[in-house]
Formats: sequence, C-alpha cells, structure tokens
Amino acid sequence: MTDNNKAILEKANAAIAKGDLDGFLAFCSDDTEWTYVGDITLTGKEAVRRYLETTNSEPPNFTVTNLIAEGDFLTALGDIIMKDKDGQPVRYAYCDVWRLRDGKLAELKAFVIKTNADD
Repeated sequence: MTDNNKAILEKANAAIAKGDLDGFLAFCSDDTEWTYVGDITLTGKEAVRRYLETTNSEPPNFTVTNLIAEGDFLTALGDIIMKDKDGQPVRYAYCDVWRLRDGKLAELKAFVIKTNADD
C-alpha cells in the first residue's frame, strides 16, 4: 500500500510539473480538501483547479527530498520554486502531508515557508 501511494503521488507530481492540470486532478478525489496551514483551505477538486490556475502561471519547479509513507498517509518534504506576480522566482521549503483514499489524493495539509535564495 505505501509503495502504491508513493507511486500515485509521483505520477501526480509529474503531471503538475509538465503543466498538465487535468492529469494532476485525475489523481485527486472529487471531495479533496487542501489546507495551506496559516493561509487557506480549499474544498473540492474544482476549488483546487481554480486555485492552481490563478497561482501557477507556469508549472512550479520542485524537488522532493524525502517521501515517507505509512498507511493512508504520505509525507513529502522538499523545495519548490514558483514565480511571484511579477514573474520573479521565489523559493519555498515545504512539507506536504497527504491522506489517500481509494487510490486518490483526498486530503492535504501543506506547510510552506518562503526561504532565502541561497538557503
């Protein structure tokens, strides 16, 4: 189960890295709930779509340094570079805690921290 969950997230991440939003969303449950801790909560696949369409003008550049799975939970640690509203790259460290249900990404708790460019 844990290796399968890792494979699901790796395929979903590959889709988003290519800019394939529909391909990514195919890995999410219809009622997926995403919480960006300290910021916003998104409920449902369409809310996630709208959010990603407005925040990712181009696919993010991310690196997963650790992928830890246990039961229905999967934790991804890494770095991500996204462009800000002025088109400038901004680096973040992140820890995503996913809960999978029936082979779909059903819940996300994302801890995202802006870092200095040379961190």
